[in-house]
Amino acid sequence: MQQIWSPWRIGYIRAPKADGCVFCRAPQEDDADESLILFRGEHAYVMMNRYPYTNGHLMVIPYAHLAMLTDVPGPAQIEMLQEINMCLEILRETMQPHGFNVGLNLGASAGAGIQDHLHFHVVPRWTGDTNFMAVIGETNVIVESLRDCFRQLKPAFDCRCVPGDPAPFRPQRGPDAET
Repeated sequence: MQQIWSPWRIGYIRAPKADGCVFCRAPQEDDADESLILFRGEHAYVMMNRYPYTNGHLMVIPYAHLAMLTDVPGPAQIEMLQEINMCLEILRETMQPHGFNVGLNLGASAGAGIQDHLHFHVVPRWTGDTNFMAVIGETNVIVESLRDCFRQLKPAFDCRCVPGDPAPFRPQRGPDAET
């Protein structure tokens, strides 16, 4: 595999590693900019991927430490799907991708990097982003820093929060959308 210069990773490499699950620890942080959490729902939250495939690579993660989707209670499953839809809408509005990959990897043999705490990936895609660098060079080219991308996306997620509303976010499209 080819190497690419990525000096921002040295902080992670040299930093002491905390015990426990990164997805259980992240929601406990107060600093959204540090945790990269864009949205907090009742059963799940939306977080940027620190090691994205493309700019705007998001994850929808249940608060419960569960490895299998079949173990996630129904209300949490519904909320996670709503949050995935919210991610698609916000990414479409803010980044104008041409398509998306949405899914989860259950178990190490399925490609799960963190296999004990399931999480959905929402990956925006652009025509041509799977070019020779990714296919032949086995290298992803990320054109924007995580912090810049976070600052672009966070206001859009903040607008979806409706205090006191039982729904985790206000849809911007569909029959109930505000005009």
